[in-house]
Amino acid sequence: MQHSQTHLRTRPISAGHLRAFEAVARHLNFRAAAEEMALTQSAVSRQIQSLEEEVGVALFLRHTRAVELTSAGALLLLSVQQSLPRIDGAVRQIRQSAGRKSVSLTTFASFASMWLIPRLEAFQRDNPDIDIRIDASDTAVDLDVADVDMALRYAPRENMPSDAIRLFGETLTPVASPWLIKSNPPIKSPADIAGFTLIEAGDAHRTHLEWLTWRRWFEDHGQSRAQPKRWLYFNYAYQMVQAALTGQGVVLARSSLIAESLANGDLVEVLPRHRLDSPMAYWLLVGPRNALRPEIKAFCEWLQAQAATTRETIGEVPDPDTIDHLD
Repeated sequence: MQHSQTHLRTRPISAGHLRAFEAVARHLNFRAAAEEMALTQSAVSRQIQSLEEEVGVALFLRHTRAVELTSAGALLLLSVQQSLPRIDGAVRQIRQSAGRKSVSLTTFASFASMWLIPRLEAFQRDNPDIDIRIDASDTAVDLDVADVDMALRYAPRENMPSDAIRLFGETLTPVASPWLIKSNPPIKSPADIAGFTLIEAGDAHRTHLEWLTWRRWFEDHGQSRAQPKRWLYFNYAYQMVQAALTGQGVVLARSSLIAESLANGDLVEVLPRHRLDSPMAYWLLVGPRNALRPEIKAFCEWLQAQAATTRETIGEVPDPDTIDHLD
């Protein structure tokens, strides 16, 4: 299809054909796009032709067995891929506001299991008309386009945007079940811990979470050559803590995630004077298009109240740089 500048139009194009365009651009195949959209191949082809007429230039180069995007098509695709999810999200929000109120959030699995879910019953009791949906995933999402209202993240301050709300920080401390401690020789120094099975994340040395490792803890306490009785590795923090709760070893735990277990005596700090500061903190991010919804505001206020309790439990002294964001 050839077009000259005289064919270019100034009025906005209609949005009806953009889904067909996005599907063809993604598959680079009219038949596959037609199957996805439950349309005939000729119907999709007509939609693309109509769109090209409206734009005034060719969006695809047609070959015998395939198609490819033109430079104009590639430029349009960038905007379409950003705009369609936002439109769909706005429609979902409108439909939700007409029906039940709901809050959707994304966070990583260990935080959901160990901190958030045990507290949710209190929020649901006080807010019976608000549904909660939790997407437990380690994959970060873009709140501008994702189908979630907020995110709870685990990261150092420098990795967070300026509008992130700091919930609490953490220290790392060796913990174990009381009966494991009572049934073994007393732990009086960091060197004594090497006489126990040590529980650790299996991939900590290969990721950005190396400060969670026993090696770092031993080095910080002058025991760089220490070797434990044996190792026990897991993928997730809640698995590691569960193993410690059942007496299978000592775990270097995140204080903020085990605060309640320490408070009720299910776990004990074996060397409370040998805690290790972590550069990480827990953050709340709210999608800009959702922040003013009453149910979102209610859930955020509840989260921050729960975070204040956790800070008090772990004895956290607020960082002067973040104190304005704490409550």
